[in-house]
Amino acid sequence: MKKVAIIGAGPTGIYTFYSLLKNNEPLSIAVYEQAREAGVGMPYSDEDNSRMMLANIASIEIPPIFSTYIDWLRSQSEGYLARYGVEHSSLHVRQFLPRILLGEYFRDQFLQLVEQAKKQGFDIQVHESCQVTDLEVTPEGVRLWVEESPVSELFELAVIATGHVWPEEDPAARTYFPSPWSGLMEAKIPASKVGIMGTSLSGIDAAMAVVIQHGEFFETDEDRVEFRLDKGCEGLSITLMSRSGILPEADFYCPIPYEPLSVVTEQAIENEIARGEEGLLDRVFSLMVEEIELADPAWSKRISLNSLNVESFTEAWFADRKAHGPFRWAESNLREVERNKRDRKTVPWRYTILRLHEVVQEIVPHLSEQDSKRFSAGLARVFIDNYAAIPSQSIRRLLALREAGIISILALGQDYKLEINEHQTVISTDENVYEFEIFIDARGQKPLKTKDLPFPSLRQQLETTGDDIPEVGNDYTLLEPASVRGRIAFGALPYLMHDKPFVQGLTVSAEMGEAMAKAILKPAFRARRRLGYMEI
Repeated sequence: MKKVAIIGAGPTGIYTFYSLLKNNEPLSIAVYEQAREAGVGMPYSDEDNSRMMLANIASIEIPPIFSTYIDWLRSQSEGYLARYGVEHSSLHVRQFLPRILLGEYFRDQFLQLVEQAKKQGFDIQVHESCQVTDLEVTPEGVRLWVEESPVSELFELAVIATGHVWPEEDPAARTYFPSPWSGLMEAKIPASKVGIMGTSLSGIDAAMAVVIQHGEFFETDEDRVEFRLDKGCEGLSITLMSRSGILPEADFYCPIPYEPLSVVTEQAIENEIARGEEGLLDRVFSLMVEEIELADPAWSKRISLNSLNVESFTEAWFADRKAHGPFRWAESNLREVERNKRDRKTVPWRYTILRLHEVVQEIVPHLSEQDSKRFSAGLARVFIDNYAAIPSQSIRRLLALREAGIISILALGQDYKLEINEHQTVISTDENVYEFEIFIDARGQKPLKTKDLPFPSLRQQLETTGDDIPEVGNDYTLLEPASVRGRIAFGALPYLMHDKPFVQGLTVSAEMGEAMAKAILKPAFRARRRLGYMEI
């Protein structure tokens, strides 16, 4: 049997495993997971999330494994779902539920995968609480080290599916958290001045993890939430902050699966790429304008779309939110999207942008350095804002905290200084100085480079190319240097974000898993041309 190692048993590793089973060629598969349970994944584990944190993906969007998420939920008992605040009668395919409940689904599907693989004649080994600390490609195969000790067997292919990478927690530092997943869930946060960098779902989730220690949310009716602070916790205040101080939209109704685009097709993008880098971004933006005008002429006219360019379109996109206070705008937006959900009404311009981001992403490796920066500062922000719309319930909870006088939002502007001290964090702008007893950085995953790889031998092999970003083919196998070609399927998301800035989410994990599974049977070596790289 060919031997495959899967490093990381979160969603990307699970979908890779599932795709290997569908190929019906018995393999020897060794799964290595550093957490105590394989098949859950850090974004959905009960160690790294509270029950207040909602997944911003619903069953209708999650690629099924043995069963759809909604069917799995309906097969669970009332008592089981009640532990997560979920009722059988309320289940539906567009519902946003706690992340840890989604983790339970993936764990169940993973265990079924292991059993099914054995039935199909696969040799399966699952290593839990087991961290791979190094790997190296040799002429004989891929060699792994676990907890600094070499593994005796060699592998034809190693799949790196390690997911997001967050800074290690410092147990001694309980005033500064470099991410919401760096010890925050276990920490006792005092009722004090808390600063959170980031106004997206990660920042809001970090706020929820703090406030739930000092009070409780109550659903007064279907569309309203209240927060009641515990006695003695009156000193709690939370400030969410970002450069713009803008909140994300609430998730909106649209047809799923996505309807095809009419103008910005894959073929149209390939044609523009073939014409060369000069003017590529502006040419593709012109195609976007055609697509949006075709879908929503009224909105296009309202914002004078045909007079906008890459930069001014970004300004127009956020104009309404900047013109109103963030909470007032959030209330208005929440009413709109909830009404549209009840009426099954799609807002054409929002839906068009949602469908555009993945096809437009293909131009990123082909942009000039200047246009790469323009894309990062402009259209990338629009796309991320659009597809990262958050659950309505998260907005309701945020508004409840505002009504309780606990939370505020701060727009820092482009020029500010952040100083982390032993007992407080200080944010300085030209006008003001803000001091926080607790500070949480919730700005999300940052792109990483070859030098950041946690595998010293592989890092050394890749550094011989002189390229600071790993280069992968269309099956995600490493292409350079030649000595590693086709031996490592590189599905580590943070290292792919330079050329594929939107390479996140469960649908992407499923697509990557399917592509990487093909590498063990028929390696494909089509390189991506890289001229610049993204810094989102």
